Amino acid sequence: MIYLELFLTFLKLGAFTFGGGAAMMPFIQEEAVSKWGFTPEEIINFIAISESTPGPFAVNIATFVGTEKGGFLGAVCATLGLVLPSFIIILVIAKCYEKFKTNKVVAGAMTGLRPTSVGLIAAATLSIGMEVLFSSGVSLATVISYEFIAALAIFLAMFLLCLFIKKFNPIYVILITAALGIAVGYGGELMGISII
Repeated sequence: MIYLELFLTFLKLGAFTFGGGAAMMPFIQEEAVSKWGFTPEEIINFIAISESTPGPFAVNIATFVGTEKGGFLGAVCATLGLVLPSFIIILVIAKCYEKFKTNKVVAGAMTGLRPTSVGLIAAATLSIGMEVLFSSGVSLATVISYEFIAALAIFLAMFLLCLFIKKFNPIYVILITAALGIAVGYGGELMGISII
């Protein structure tokens, strides 16, 4: 039954993935492709929509995948499965926080989990970046293509903007990037370049 499968899959992701939604990306990508037959391009679209809509990334993507596979009830099952472990863990931690906050074992575990989370986020970024920028393989033709140069220019523009304007609102980054992407797409069409 798809509803139970969605619930259990996202329950596992919610229980055993540390570092937030970005750290879950490689696992969500693997599960969605191997279990439910989504293509890597569909996963990238899910990620783009989930990152640019309000709310936590992991909840957004769980809801999106659940909706695609099981409609409204699938979305409820996937989202509930994802948030239930965190909800229970936070309740337990909140109850015992004073007792555990100075515990050396807990502090050591958190110290070990931080670099792991960074590694998972880096792996997801690399995997998605390779799929978006080099889906047909790494070659000189790819690197000098309109799509690659446009994507790199937009990335560098947003990077520099955020670097030089401290506390730049992420909503503006999303809106500006979307506008630039639309402009690049239309510019490509006017020049006779197909952007997929």
